Amino acid sequence: MAPLPQACSGSEFSEPDTGEPGDAAPERRESVIGPAGHGQRLDKWLVQLVPEFSRSYLQTLVEGGHVRVDGVPSSTSSRKLRAGQLLQVELVPTAQSLAFTPQAMPLAIVHEDEHILVVDKPAGLVVHPAAGNWSGTLLNGLLAHHRGAALLPRAGIVHRLDKDTSGLMVVAKSLEAMTSLVRAIANREVRRVYLALCHGEPTWVHQVIEAPIGRDPISRVRMAVVPGGKPARTDVECLARSKAVSALKCRLHTGRTHQIRVHLSHLGLPLVADAIYGGTPALGMARQALHAVELGLIHPMSGAAMAWRSPLPADMGAAWARVAPDPSTIVAAGPVDVAPQSRPGPRRVAGGSKPR
Repeated sequence: MAPLPQACSGSEFSEPDTGEPGDAAPERRESVIGPAGHGQRLDKWLVQLVPEFSRSYLQTLVEGGHVRVDGVPSSTSSRKLRAGQLLQVELVPTAQSLAFTPQAMPLAIVHEDEHILVVDKPAGLVVHPAAGNWSGTLLNGLLAHHRGAALLPRAGIVHRLDKDTSGLMVVAKSLEAMTSLVRAIANREVRRVYLALCHGEPTWVHQVIEAPIGRDPISRVRMAVVPGGKPARTDVECLARSKAVSALKCRLHTGRTHQIRVHLSHLGLPLVADAIYGGTPALGMARQALHAVELGLIHPMSGAAMAWRSPLPADMGAAWARVAPDPSTIVAAGPVDVAPQSRPGPRRVAGGSKPR
C-alpha cells in the first residue's frame, strides 16, 4: 500500500502513527533461539527480533496466530522459549494501519462539481475511521471516488454526521474549497436543518438552546451539557406533539459532537431509539430518529447560493407519518436561506440550565 501524501497525513484527524507495517505483502522474519534466549518469554524475544514495532502491535500478531514456534502458531505471549526452537513472525498490517485506503462503495451523490460534493448519507455508515470502524467508512469511499481526496486533510470532510444519523453532508474536493467551507461553518454561515422524533411532549413551540457541551465526566462514550464545555446553540421548533413521541425541526448553529442528541436529552426529550442518551425504540425506529433534511451554503468558489433537501429514509418516514404532517409541507421547495434564523420570541435555555 503506497503511503498517502503528506496533506492527508498531517491533520488532527489523520491516520494514526501506530508503529505498524502497512505494506500489502507482509514481511516475514525468523530466528533460531540461541542459549541467551532459553527460558525467555515469547513477547520479550519478539521485541528483540522486531524492535521497530510497538509491543501492542506485536501482541496482536501473537493473538492473531501470526507467530509460530517450530511451525505451530503460538497464542500465548508469556510462554517460555527453549534453545534451538525456530521462531517465525509474519508482520501483517492491522485494520488500523489500512484505515486510510480507497474502498469503492456506492455514494448517494446529490451534487458534485470541481470543488464540492454533497452526499446523502444513509444511517449505519461511519463518516471517518476510528476504533471499531477502521474500514468501510465514507472517507474510504471518498478516497476511491476521486484522486484528489488523498491530497486533502480528512479526504475533504469538513463536518460529520453520527453513524446512525442519516442525511446531507457537504465535502470539499479542493483545498481552496475546504478552507472556505471550514471558515463558513465556524462563522455559522452554513444552514443545517434536521428533523427529529423525541420522547415526551415539549411545552413550547420554539426553543433556543444555548448550553455548553463537553465530555461527560461519568461516561467517556457520552457528551453532556457541562460547565466549561464548548459553546453550542441549537434552535428547535416543535411541529407536532403527543405524550409519547413528538416531531421536531432543529437547526444547528454550532457543530459539537452529538449536539442535537445532547441538547434534547438535556431538556428531558431524548431522541427515539437513542440508547446512549436515554431514548428507547418506538414506532419501528431501531436507530436514533434524526435526519439531516436541509443543507444550504454559499458555494466556496462561485459565490452562488445553493441548497439541497433530502427525503426522510423509509424507517423514519414511516415513523414520522404516525406523528406529524408530511415533511414536504414543512420543508417546502424553493431557495434555502443561509443566514441565521430570526424568529420573534423563542424561549431560551442558556448557560447549561434546564428549562423550568
